[in-house]
Amino acid sequence: MKILVDADACPRAVKEILFRAVQRRKIPTTLVANQYMRVPLSDHIDSIAVPAGPDEADDRIVELAEADDLVITADIPLADRVVAKGAIALDPRGTLLTAANIKERLATRDLLDELRNAALVEGGPSSYDDRDSQAFANQLNQFLQSRPAG
Repeated sequence: MKILVDADACPRAVKEILFRAVQRRKIPTTLVANQYMRVPLSDHIDSIAVPAGPDEADDRIVELAEADDLVITADIPLADRVVAKGAIALDPRGTLLTAANIKERLATRDLLDELRNAALVEGGPSSYDDRDSQAFANQLNQFLQSRPAG
């Protein structure tokens, strides 16, 4: 198993939690972004900078993802694509996205997008806070404990 991170919009708190966990468990982890990302000096953590473009990072993550990998992303369409390959996605707010729930989440996201475009609802998700960080840390820990140590 490896971990791939959709790093462009990933909250700093999520990256810090993740870096500690992957160092402890020795899990290969790659941050993918449209720009260079500073990562800790580690045998287990690296980063890939892809060309600028709306789906360049997403496409690279999908290309790299394999069954049983964990992908950290808030991007529901990207989560759908990696889950289709047998990976599991975890959003920064601690929601695990799997084959059992990704289609429902994608449909909800699409509906809300249509309602926002029609000006029937306003705004997006609430700002990221400490509760979200804790939920992410808890779910990541639970996920990693369910996997054999690396």
